[in-house]
Amino acid sequence: MMTNHGNRITQGQFSFLPDLTDEQILAQIKYALKNDWAVNVEYTDDPHPRNTYWEMFGIPMFDLKDPAGIMMEINDCRKTYPNHYVRVTAFNSHRGVESPCMSFIVNRPKNEPGFGLVRQEVDGRHINYTVRSYAADRPEGERYQ
Repeated sequence: MMTNHGNRITQGQFSFLPDLTDEQILAQIKYALKNDWAVNVEYTDDPHPRNTYWEMFGIPMFDLKDPAGIMMEINDCRKTYPNHYVRVTAFNSHRGVESPCMSFIVNRPKNEPGFGLVRQEVDGRHINYTVRSYAADRPEGERYQ
């Protein structure tokens, strides 16, 4: 049985583990580069599970083969957006694959308010349910202050 201690956002790989150290992040980047995957850094303050299009920090690093350079981008993004979620995504651009192969969170806000279940009664006895992020109660840019 998996348990989500602390009601943390669980998106991507390693979500149920404690936060990765920089050394562990570097090991994952080396693995991605060894497989010839392009790495990019993304951030958001709306971590809704259906929000798959996060903002890109810089451009995808298709030609960067130095893991230290990618760590520098991650740390720059963490400094620029300390109260946002930051994730690393590795993209396989080989013909026939052309999709993300790895994605994991490398930065979180100190306080993660979580999600609420919204119930809506519709026609007849039908009930619709949806998930709403408590963070979205505040305007963009002010969600994790």
